[in-house]
Amino acid sequence: MSVEAADRVASKTSSRPSTPLQVSWFEFLLDGSLLEKHLQKTSPDPTPVQLIIQFLEQASKPSVNEQNQVQPPVDNRRNRTLKLLALKVAAHMKWDLDLLEKGLTTPVLNMLLNELLCVSKVPAGVKHVDLDLSTLPPTTAMAVIIYNRWAIRTIVLSSFPEKQNKPGPHQMNMLNIVQQEKEMTENILAVLKEQADDSISVLEGALCLKKDFYIHTLRTLDLLASDAAANGETESSTAGLRISADELHCQVHYDLGGIFFQQGCTDQPAYEKARDHFRQTNELLKKLDETVHVHLDGKRLAGYWNACKALTGDCNLSDPHTTQYDQINSLIRAHNYQAVIEAFIRDNTARSLPRHFRRSVLREFLYKVQQGEASLDAVCHKLCVCNAVRDALEGEILSVRFQQLLLKPSKQTVDFMLEVCSRSLEKDQPSEASRRNMACFLKTLCERLEDLSLAFVVTSHKLFLELLKDEERKTLLEQMRKRSATVNLSAKPLPSFYDIPASASVNIGQLEQQLILSLDPRRIRQILIELHGMAERPFWRVNSKWEVPADYINVILGIKDNLTKDLVYILMAKGLHCISIKDFAHARQLFSACLELVTEFSPKLRQVMLNEMLLLEVRAYETMPAEGSKERPPPDLVSRVRGYLEMRIHDVPLRQVIGEESVAFMLNWRENDYLTLQVPPSLVMNNPYIKLGQLLASTCKELPGPKESRRTAKELWDVVVQICSVSVQHKRSSDGRLGLIRQRESSLGILQRSKFITFIKKLREPLVLTTLISLFVRLHSIVRDDIVNEVTAEHLSIWPSTLPNIQAVDVEAVAVTVKELVSYALTLNPNNQSWLVTQADIYFVTNQYSAALNFYLQAGAVCSDFFSKPVPPDVYTDQVLKRMIKCCSMMNCHTQVAVLCQFLREVDYMTAFKALQEQNSHDAMDSFYDYIWDVTILEYLTHIHHKRGETEKRQIAVSLRKNDSHLTCCGLADRTGPAVSSSESLLKKPSTAGKIFFIIFTQKPPQTG
Repeated sequence: MSVEAADRVASKTSSRPSTPLQVSWFEFLLDGSLLEKHLQKTSPDPTPVQLIIQFLEQASKPSVNEQNQVQPPVDNRRNRTLKLLALKVAAHMKWDLDLLEKGLTTPVLNMLLNELLCVSKVPAGVKHVDLDLSTLPPTTAMAVIIYNRWAIRTIVLSSFPEKQNKPGPHQMNMLNIVQQEKEMTENILAVLKEQADDSISVLEGALCLKKDFYIHTLRTLDLLASDAAANGETESSTAGLRISADELHCQVHYDLGGIFFQQGCTDQPAYEKARDHFRQTNELLKKLDETVHVHLDGKRLAGYWNACKALTGDCNLSDPHTTQYDQINSLIRAHNYQAVIEAFIRDNTARSLPRHFRRSVLREFLYKVQQGEASLDAVCHKLCVCNAVRDALEGEILSVRFQQLLLKPSKQTVDFMLEVCSRSLEKDQPSEASRRNMACFLKTLCERLEDLSLAFVVTSHKLFLELLKDEERKTLLEQMRKRSATVNLSAKPLPSFYDIPASASVNIGQLEQQLILSLDPRRIRQILIELHGMAERPFWRVNSKWEVPADYINVILGIKDNLTKDLVYILMAKGLHCISIKDFAHARQLFSACLELVTEFSPKLRQVMLNEMLLLEVRAYETMPAEGSKERPPPDLVSRVRGYLEMRIHDVPLRQVIGEESVAFMLNWRENDYLTLQVPPSLVMNNPYIKLGQLLASTCKELPGPKESRRTAKELWDVVVQICSVSVQHKRSSDGRLGLIRQRESSLGILQRSKFITFIKKLREPLVLTTLISLFVRLHSIVRDDIVNEVTAEHLSIWPSTLPNIQAVDVEAVAVTVKELVSYALTLNPNNQSWLVTQADIYFVTNQYSAALNFYLQAGAVCSDFFSKPVPPDVYTDQVLKRMIKCCSMMNCHTQVAVLCQFLREVDYMTAFKALQEQNSHDAMDSFYDYIWDVTILEYLTHIHHKRGETEKRQIAVSLRKNDSHLTCCGLADRTGPAVSSSESLLKKPSTAGKIFFIIFTQKPPQTG
């Protein structure tokens, strides 16, 4: 090539704009200022969400040691910086959950928000519902709120139907990754759904806070990275991005409305809660001048609002703000169907109701007809006509259902069509487009009506003569006469209304919709027969929410006949769904039909269905105590559970959950003799749940004699300690030093910790739960090694007092488990005095004094008929009273401290005097003086008020010393008698303790901080 040619090529090449190279993730590690510059670009490449994915993917990569063993990600500076960069990108996006949810998968967003909780210093090991948001730093409280908002939003989004992606040939290698991500998403969803009530409580608590909120920005995250947080700047009330209380409340109301609306399908009153939250959302939106930090879908909010009003009947027709939606729904609820039809005809002129809403009303009536309300068939026909006229006026394609109606209309139907057409053009001056569209509609009627007598009814109508020109009428009539001469209509059978002349795809779509909705086994079979006659494809994939256990999938998909395969899969999936929503009646019908079907050809599937029906009956009986029934299960069911536990059929797939719930069932119904004496030893060795059940039953059975029960208790202790242990490995680092790596949990336990906790939450027998609480409280006390702040529980003496290898126990896991266990037990019986004291102790040792005092007072209330009887001395021991005193002191309720000091066996004058010296008290102060009877404390009270010059308060104290009436009201006749100095006799006087504890109990605890 010549020099001139080379120059020409170079000039052409240089004249083209070059594509900038994409910035790599590691470049942001090398240049701290690059991220902010990159995010400020108009169209950054990679985008913000892509950056978050890259940063977290690199930070979570597992490492490999010298023995080629995969280890958890190393906690080093590089990984911490990558996580911080991901948080900075989210901060740049202003923590907009809408954007984050669209761009990130559930596992990635879960990792991001957990990292936000970590850097925001949310207390580890403490459930969010137990945190007092008003006492937390602003950015910490906001991190908790964002996480719990995301939790309930994810639950709501997961309930929406999804279109399954069909992997192409080039994607087959990605199936394993996609499956892993799906399993991770399902695990996260299971946890979020289990904690949904806690998340709702946290957000409802956030609505009580009236102050502005602050969330991390790039600047505050930089301060955290540079250790500048030591000066308290990132924890101050003004650090970060300010979000007004109204903006946050608006967003939280919207999110809570969404979760309550989702729960409404199984809990009707939840719709009312959803309606209230959406009403608050609308009111706050009107109140806000700017909605910079409010990210919600206005159309979806309007849809939610209209749906809630329809479902709750909350609409007043006389209200000027009542919408047409409300009016239509009110008419439907009142069964005033003629008025609904009239409203649709009027709307053909006004055209204010969206066509999708009109179609949804028609679908609702059609569903009622399918459910057996045949009287509504005529209403469906009329609504279908009204919708068709509306479609015609707007130039839309006529619906398939209306074309079905034209196959065999009656004279009354045609007359009604013409009436609707006439009334739909009753404007003063209808537009030319409307007149033209109506004329086309009338021509279509004449062409489609096979009965010429009905077609001539149309052609002779006034509206037809008015809208069509003479030439059009003549041409149409000529066509109709020719058709009459060539077609013998009487010889052709007319199809029924439900014979669909549309394409096969329309047929299949409608049948698939019915298949999804139906719970009648015979109807499901009939639909599947019709579908298989139209297309050969797997119809068990119609609904992505239909799922059967992985243990059974291969057996079911191995059925050779496609129709039978679909039927078995769908019957089982629908039955399992009914069990999950506690619709046991429909579940029995579906499972019985499935059992009858598989009995004919597969002994293996027959046993599978018998096992699932056993699980159904077990769960049905387990829900009865929650509904107030104390009836024991029939002996037949107990025998079936025993038979399942002892079953040994090698080629039958067994679901772990059935064995788990069977053991829980035996424990809950106190079948301890079977578990301890009659279970074959081979079962105990091979089934961890039976092993655990046997140890629990043996320990509970011999609890009255601590010495005899120590052997089985020690064995149960060893099993639980092993479950809560972690394995420890040493690894030599690059500088030659030994580092310590902790894996998540030891593989030596008979169960994984998560499965163990799931099993515990299926138990409801009080003695079993008390035993487990006692065990975990002892284990918690040993690993915490804090003698002063120990948690108390029953039967602590039966457990060992030391651990040989305390470093192997996961302290945080034990702390979380004991909290979850006690909280779960109190949901079953909130009046168990022992559990209440244990819960109070847990709150006390974690410095949550307001909650601790609340539970101490509840414990006293339940065992004294709300303090109308003496509180047993073994409940309000000196230790409990001292802890109550400290709770009051930490909440600045100093007068209550002085009052409670009198209840101790020996009055604690030093603490009482110190409390009375405090001038900034958050309780009723001198209103409590009537409940001070100790002369020494009264004299000290008189002295300090005199010293401060508080004449009025000093006079109250002096009058109490001189007057015995306040002692009489406390139940003490003689101020100087022995009763005054005896706290035991005082506690035995209900009128004394009752008034004091009642006042403390009903007084709202102050917000500290």
